[in-house]
Amino acid sequence: MKYRGAWQILLLVVFVGYIFMWIMLPTKTYSTSWSPKLEHHLNSTYFREQSINLVLFSFPMMLIAVLGCLYLHLHKASNSDSKRSYYELLKRPAVVNAPLGIVSFVELTFAAMFIALLIWSLANYLHVGYKTMLIYMHPGEKLWHAKFKTTALMLAYVGNTCMAFLFFPVTRGSSILPLVGLTLESSIKYHIWIGHVSTVIFVAHSLGYIIYWATMSHEIYLMLEWSSTYLSNLAGVIAFVLLMGIWITSFERFRRKLFELFFYVHNLYIIYIFFYMLHVGVAYLCLILPGIFLFLIDRYLRFLQSKRRTRLVSSRLLPNGTIELNFAKNPGLAYNPSSTLFVNVPSVCKLQWHPFTISSSSNLEPDNLSVIIKTQGNWTQKLYKQLSTSLDHLQVSTEGPYEPASNHFLSRDSLVMISGGSGITPFISIIREIIFRSTQSNKKVPKVLLVSAFKNTTDLTMLDLLLPLSGIPTDISKLQLQIEAYVTQEHERPLKDSKNQIQTKGFKPNPSDSPISAVLGKNGWLWLGAIISSSFFMFLLLLGFVTRYQIYPVEQRKENYHYSYKILWDMFLVCVSIFVATSAVFLWQKRKLSVDQKQIKNVDFYTPTKMSPSSWLSPSDRELESLPCQSLVQSTTVHYGARPDLKSILDDRCKESEVGVLVSGPKSLRNGVAKICASGSAKNLSFEAMSFTW
Repeated sequence: MKYRGAWQILLLVVFVGYIFMWIMLPTKTYSTSWSPKLEHHLNSTYFREQSINLVLFSFPMMLIAVLGCLYLHLHKASNSDSKRSYYELLKRPAVVNAPLGIVSFVELTFAAMFIALLIWSLANYLHVGYKTMLIYMHPGEKLWHAKFKTTALMLAYVGNTCMAFLFFPVTRGSSILPLVGLTLESSIKYHIWIGHVSTVIFVAHSLGYIIYWATMSHEIYLMLEWSSTYLSNLAGVIAFVLLMGIWITSFERFRRKLFELFFYVHNLYIIYIFFYMLHVGVAYLCLILPGIFLFLIDRYLRFLQSKRRTRLVSSRLLPNGTIELNFAKNPGLAYNPSSTLFVNVPSVCKLQWHPFTISSSSNLEPDNLSVIIKTQGNWTQKLYKQLSTSLDHLQVSTEGPYEPASNHFLSRDSLVMISGGSGITPFISIIREIIFRSTQSNKKVPKVLLVSAFKNTTDLTMLDLLLPLSGIPTDISKLQLQIEAYVTQEHERPLKDSKNQIQTKGFKPNPSDSPISAVLGKNGWLWLGAIISSSFFMFLLLLGFVTRYQIYPVEQRKENYHYSYKILWDMFLVCVSIFVATSAVFLWQKRKLSVDQKQIKNVDFYTPTKMSPSSWLSPSDRELESLPCQSLVQSTTVHYGARPDLKSILDDRCKESEVGVLVSGPKSLRNGVAKICASGSAKNLSFEAMSFTW
């Protein structure tokens, strides 16, 4: 990609300027010197008190989002593999232990900078607030009471800083996450961290005011006040109650044991944000607007995509309870290995969406997309039971795919992929992509060592999924692949069991089903940039019109325009702008995709149900179906009653030049590999953890 460095410098300059404004916002310099001058130049009858914050805090991130879309489109069009970056050493694990998990030097640095920003903001807010509070003190009020109230108020300002960044990590189709090398699954932890910090701050803010009103000013009735001239205290109380429910159910132990309760309570964020905005007012809304605006665009696009019914071609049921679902895919849809697809099955639960790893390669399998599901909870168990019956059609909806920022690990000389149990799933798509690359003369193909640990022999059937369904041409003769499989809870191969069969089931086509396609078509990044820019411009246009001709005339007459009505106008105009711009682009792209989808629908994918033994459970008792299966079995060594010596395996790889180490599986496994790669003797090992347990 030409001028890549210039693009990155431009984006970095805008972002640094944005962060600089957050640094200056709480200072006395900003409040006494900059703010009056900015208000003089920017305040107008069209935007009133929102003018400054729209320019300084809303516009920069929206600009980065639009420029990011253009950058990603050009980068994708260049069709170049991502190379090893110069700051690779900074991405090495720095902290491996709980409660943070695996944290790189880059993550640790930015986390420290963010905490420093919050401390800096609180210190400056208090410094300025303690000086100005003397003007607003009630007659006879004690000084420490006033300071206590001011501290509670300043905590809210700091919490609002957290809210400005809270929604960026969970915007699945964001153009901002790929710019900083983040994937959907890796960015979730930042949402969790920011969520915990902001909640602690808001709890301190809320309890501070409750204590002040109840024991100091004896004005507890103010908790229920909904003022027409200032912010609504009652809206803040409602938001606080909702926040407590969302926060309590989001803790890991609660989330793991009662996922459905966590899922439904967490969706109360819509109501929480509504009352939060009513509580903070329009000026402070503009501070946090970019994250919410981009999230709403993404959420509406996901809603539009989810209304399509997806064409389910076939399924494979493994004896260990694993499911592979194979969907029809638009040939123009391309994605990177280890991408994620969200799946909804209405017959199991109409409301729940679950993320699963894509196991297929868009290059090797241009017409199919597969996901692998391990039966662990109620939802997956119900799905497995349904697929085990004689049904010939299953209604499914999908969102995505959401791909990682790059496939840089494919440019290594050697790859070591370490998995535990169902953690092998992201590596299946990587191996299939490497199989495709091995057939291309101009593609670099790394040597691959796959180390997989399983509990039981039946779990070895997961290795059967390394190859796509029969019928897809597969040549692995040029692939340098070595598989070391460990069965930890059995000491020898069990006797042949007739129940160890892989059930392959085909589904009849339905005219209402469609193949999976990109929600915005082939040039998705360009169209997303068009949506962001047009919807934000439309919002500013409508906001200026409403302010000038609806709000300003009332205030010009020295009358009061209800404080909450202003925020309601802002929320309404944001929703209208996003709805109009996104719907227009989506419908335009839908028309362009309709012809391709009709052609794909006319292809008969139906495969009758059949049973076949696994290549690993009884290889000596049958003739293997194909040469790829033979090659795969010959490349595999199965160790019974043993665990992999990871340190020895990785130490052997330290002698090679560039080695990518990928790990997926239980937390203990990921942490153990991270500690080895963080050691000083493993400088040539590039570590990357893949965790899909949110």
